[in-house]
Amino acid sequence: MSQASETAVAHGNPREQHDHGHAGSGHSHGLVDPSIKRSRAGLRVVAVSLALLAITAIAQAAIYIATGSVALLADLIHNAGDALTAVPLAAAFMLRSERAERCAGIAVVLTILASAITAGVFAIVRIVHPLSPTHLLALALAGAIGVVGNAIAARVRLSGGRHLDSPALIADGNHARSDAIVSTGVIISAGAVAAGAPIADPIIGLLITGLILRITGESWRTVREHDHHHD
Repeated sequence: MSQASETAVAHGNPREQHDHGHAGSGHSHGLVDPSIKRSRAGLRVVAVSLALLAITAIAQAAIYIATGSVALLADLIHNAGDALTAVPLAAAFMLRSERAERCAGIAVVLTILASAITAGVFAIVRIVHPLSPTHLLALALAGAIGVVGNAIAARVRLSGGRHLDSPALIADGNHARSDAIVSTGVIISAGAVAAGAPIADPIIGLLITGLILRITGESWRTVREHDHHHD
């Protein structure tokens, strides 16, 4: 070890000494720079996926007002909830805290569960009090919007989550990928109602609820397995 290095170790943390020694040249090494880079990258991923899902939910909300479809409502509630998961995820990346990121992962799972329960309640009410949806072409279009919006958001989140080793982003990415499949239920519902089976709409709403519950379990396992891996 050189005399300069020995002096740094003798008078404090060598990382701090090294960082301080480069302060005048405008750059430092250690944990700060990678942490800031990861935070900014994470916020970019969250912002892009939030914008995609917000546009998807707004478009579906407008079509739901026209159609009154429970299957679409279930998908809309889920997509809106999925967009809201950006809030804890963004907070975690801003704080640059692993613990905050784990908490964000749990918040994602709880949001998915809440959307499943809400969608299920609406579907049951519509089975008890039937009301056939209208504007079926618009309904099918809403399902297609959900498929495309979620597929793109899933790709953004999964790519970012793997690059940043973020269990919360990976869980949310798997969630959005599954949502693209869930949105196909809305298209199927439009076809079933057009074929003369309006009861299919709330039934498909219940099936979507079941799929959302399955996504909840998968997302929970993703978050928990990562926690055990790092314990």
